[in-house]
Amino acid sequence: MLDDIDGHVTAAPGLLLTVTVADCVPCYLAHPGTGTLGLLHAGWRGTAKGILEKGVDALATRASCSRYEILIHFGISICGSCYEVGSEVAREVRGAEPEGATHLDLRGELALRARALGIRQISMSTWCTAHDGRRFHSHRRDGSRAGRGIAYLGRPRGLEG
Repeated sequence: MLDDIDGHVTAAPGLLLTVTVADCVPCYLAHPGTGTLGLLHAGWRGTAKGILEKGVDALATRASCSRYEILIHFGISICGSCYEVGSEVAREVRGAEPEGATHLDLRGELALRARALGIRQISMSTWCTAHDGRRFHSHRRDGSRAGRGIAYLGRPRGLEG
């Protein structure tokens, strides 16, 4: 097990990639032609530091493919209407500093970044960890006592050919 890792990329079958999430966005990446997969944990800090761009580059390199061949799904996370952040967070993520608090749609921001990278096939969950609380853990809603969800992605051995 690897601690403190925000992303994984593999072309090996039989591995199950996992990240834990409570409000952050699990980003599922795949190149169908080679079976290369990636799974990223994208909170506001990781998004600001380019976790998506680094993950896409790592997957494209591993799969020897163009970015436009990669599929991305942005999973269950906090929605923009529930995720109020300070101006300093908005500045880090968006490069702009609004006055006072604002709402941040991380999935939307990540989708914009994916399109800018040339990704053509993007899907996105509509579930919100905060207002769909009966189903999901939310650090924003429940604080430090919140549980965690596990995002996972893999492909079984024996489907290589």
